[in-house]
Amino acid sequence: MSKHLGAAVIIVATAVVAAPLFAGPQGLKPSTETIRAENVDRNTVHKPQVRLERRTPAYWRVILDNPPFNIFGPETIPQLNKVITAIETDPQVKVVVFESAVPGFFLTHYNFIPDLAESTGMAPGPTGLHPLPDMLIRLSRAPVVSIVSIRGRATGVGSELALASDMRFASREKAILSQWEVGAALVPGGGPMARLPRLMGRGRALEVLLGADDIGGELAERYGYVNRSLPDADLDKFVESLAKRIATFDKQAIADTKRLVDAASLPADPEIASGWDAFIASVQRPQAQQKIKRLMQLGLQTSADVEGRLGHYTGTLGQK
Repeated sequence: MSKHLGAAVIIVATAVVAAPLFAGPQGLKPSTETIRAENVDRNTVHKPQVRLERRTPAYWRVILDNPPFNIFGPETIPQLNKVITAIETDPQVKVVVFESAVPGFFLTHYNFIPDLAESTGMAPGPTGLHPLPDMLIRLSRAPVVSIVSIRGRATGVGSELALASDMRFASREKAILSQWEVGAALVPGGGPMARLPRLMGRGRALEVLLGADDIGGELAERYGYVNRSLPDADLDKFVESLAKRIATFDKQAIADTKRLVDAASLPADPEIASGWDAFIASVQRPQAQQKIKRLMQLGLQTSADVEGRLGHYTGTLGQK
């Protein structure tokens, strides 16, 4: 994997005249909105982006907290890995809920600012894959129930974390899910090609992946992207009640039942690996570099409008 990514570092750095991965254009004057977002990033750089709260020994909450947009980057990986390892190994935990502390954003795409080597230099995880797909596979197979509570945007990595979890519940009014990558000439790397057809069928999976557009909570429920969409005012109460209920049950019964469901429904590790390989290949293509560079110019990672309406902006990239 690192051999391919090493080539990508050179190509990407050349394309954007800077070392950071898909860095924005040089010399552009940032908007007030951009300055505000950059200031938040600087002030929170040392703040944990993934917090684990043990509500009880059997019931945990994982809080995603990287304002302003909950972007996932190489600095997030060891934090999430620590949580996944705890979920796998703790003898008492039975159910874990993932939620966001950032208004409007559950978890979004990968961070395009750091040097690519910060990601490619990471050692593979226990599955032998890059740490990101590795953690998603391990979460799916852990002997613990994982639930995501989606309020706001779950894009790219956020969607892939949701798909890797056992259950997904969404705010009917405020949830937005998407696999945006094809709109930027990328291939998704966290396994949605292997997971989505199993949830919603081939045609709808292709609509989500190739349409690369935003899917609201109500449509996500109808398509099977999430278990249920609930009125926003009811989401927290429902998820809390379900998690607490499961936490009262026998852990061995939970683990054995989940293991048998996994055997019947989860993709094999090579299916996830092939998706990651396709992502790496897509990163090296000039078409992807050009589109990401254009999105960065428009305000990707700095503009609340671009991050909040990413489906709209990726849809404009191919227009003349």
